[in-house]
Amino acid sequence: MPTAPRPRGSRPKARTSGARPDSPAPPTLDDRYLLERGRILLTGVQALARVPIDQHRADRRNGLDTATMVSGYQGSPLGGFDKELHAHSKIFRDHHVHLVPGLNEELGATSAWGSQLASGLPGAKHDGVNALWYGKAPGLDRAMDALRHGNFVGVSRAGGAIAAVGDDPSCKSSTIPSASESLLASLRMPVFYPGDVQEVLDLGLHAYACSRASGLWSGIKVITDVADALATADVSPARVSPVLPDPPNGQAHVPSGHLLAPQSLEMEASLFGSRHDLALAYARLNPVNRIEGAGDGWLGIVASGKSYYDLRHALRSLGLGDRELERAGVRTLKLGMIWPLESEITRAFAAGLEEVLVIEEKQPFVESQVMEVLYGGPHTPRVVGKSDENGAELLPGTLDLDADVIARAVAARLSRRVRLDSVDSHIRRLDEIAGRAQSLPMAQRTPFFCSGCPHSSSVAAPQDTLVGAGIGCHTMILLNPEGKGEITGLTQMGGEGAQWIGMAPFTEDRHLVQNVGDGTFHHSASLAVRAAIAAGVNVTYKLLYNEHVAMTGGQAVEGQMSVSTLTRWFEAEGVKRVIVTTEDPSRYKGVKLSPIAEGRDRSELLESQRELAESEGVTVLIHDH
Repeated sequence: MPTAPRPRGSRPKARTSGARPDSPAPPTLDDRYLLERGRILLTGVQALARVPIDQHRADRRNGLDTATMVSGYQGSPLGGFDKELHAHSKIFRDHHVHLVPGLNEELGATSAWGSQLASGLPGAKHDGVNALWYGKAPGLDRAMDALRHGNFVGVSRAGGAIAAVGDDPSCKSSTIPSASESLLASLRMPVFYPGDVQEVLDLGLHAYACSRASGLWSGIKVITDVADALATADVSPARVSPVLPDPPNGQAHVPSGHLLAPQSLEMEASLFGSRHDLALAYARLNPVNRIEGAGDGWLGIVASGKSYYDLRHALRSLGLGDRELERAGVRTLKLGMIWPLESEITRAFAAGLEEVLVIEEKQPFVESQVMEVLYGGPHTPRVVGKSDENGAELLPGTLDLDADVIARAVAARLSRRVRLDSVDSHIRRLDEIAGRAQSLPMAQRTPFFCSGCPHSSSVAAPQDTLVGAGIGCHTMILLNPEGKGEITGLTQMGGEGAQWIGMAPFTEDRHLVQNVGDGTFHHSASLAVRAAIAAGVNVTYKLLYNEHVAMTGGQAVEGQMSVSTLTRWFEAEGVKRVIVTTEDPSRYKGVKLSPIAEGRDRSELLESQRELAESEGVTVLIHDH
């Protein structure tokens, strides 16, 4: 893999143990990480985990001694990413991959960008450090300021940095649906969008190479269907061989931690200027985007990520193979790097077309770029996507896209010029299926707590109690509210209870009980407790204590404090009273709690809440299970 030349006095090439030689040895599950040439079976999350290993191997082949810093915060669809690194810790250590989970996403991002300064220190151990930050879409929201600083700082040609974001466009496991490409673009990060497991591996290496070439971080959008997919993938040292553009005046970007003017203004200039141009140059020089289909066409279709494979499925269903598409005058532009949109391939793709159809999830992100690139050119085709030329909806801007929705859009555009029996037949079949589905009763199953989950009983609240929901398994009180109080306000992670600050002055109600898990508390909600104390509101925080981040795989809580330590922390912060409920109070014999705290049997859960509701100020009930 192309890299910077070795600096004078650099360390010798590092040896990595654990790599299996090419041989007919029986396959093992570790092949997904150890096999360097052949076919492997892995999930999208495991493919993302393999990327820093492959980058380390490529660097070693090119005479560079590099390591990787991985930090972030778990959350679906990347919830098992850190567990994968823990489960195969020896393999990752052998490839100099260091995982330090963040207390939250923001601090994880700060750790990741800090790694880019290490190689410039007098005691540097490696020629360069690669960084990989991971988190789900709400985690990107939280980490924006840290990542913005990190992208200003930038990376070197012996380093590189990736922000891997797990998107949940159908809202399968999130409070709100998500699409993160516009946020990554606002940070000025080149955005790569893999559509299957193979592309996670390939575009992951391109993302690192683009980062090195430009001095920018690269973003990778990994949606739920790709993260959860299980598939085979081909691996080979020669599969991805990036070509790095030459920096202007031969001066590659040098990361710097001096983020004050005038240095910050110079960084801004390169961020929007030379570094941005180098990212575009990388896209031109490397096969991250490609044109497929009719050389002499009238209709062009642009797609990326999962939508591209949904498009291929839709075309097959419509009876449109490569030969049929050629005869119908249809060509496609497959994008692997969706921002910034490379103009040369876009104009070449659009040459001679009458119309361009852009297929993408959510809002018109690529579509807007296509319009901008083609506007004012010698030949500007009509561009449609979310709506047609008359403003009528063509593709939905909410929820998710599937092959059937895409098939209808493609058929509608094709019918303007050609009529094909296979296309008409498939649309009639879709209409029949839609009619049958509307007449069939659908079985409903409301999610509920796992068998034996302590939250199924700990979320009980006295009648007429105002209860704040929060992020965690206990969010299911919204689906099963009976006996849980009057539910009001589901906040973002870390905002638990702060919504009451805005409600309390304008209601006769005088008290709120706020549920919060111990994982969320250590992640960010401890600051919300401090905010409630500073605001002088009456709220009881019910801390559901189980020492695990249960929703994302049962990881240990980073920064976990014992119950006794927590009681003293609450006392120091200004909490008025703490009650600890537990199924076995004898465990607390001899345990030194804060003077404001007492232990009780879990059977006194409801009565304890009633008592705390009578107290002025902030109180806490710790349910230790």
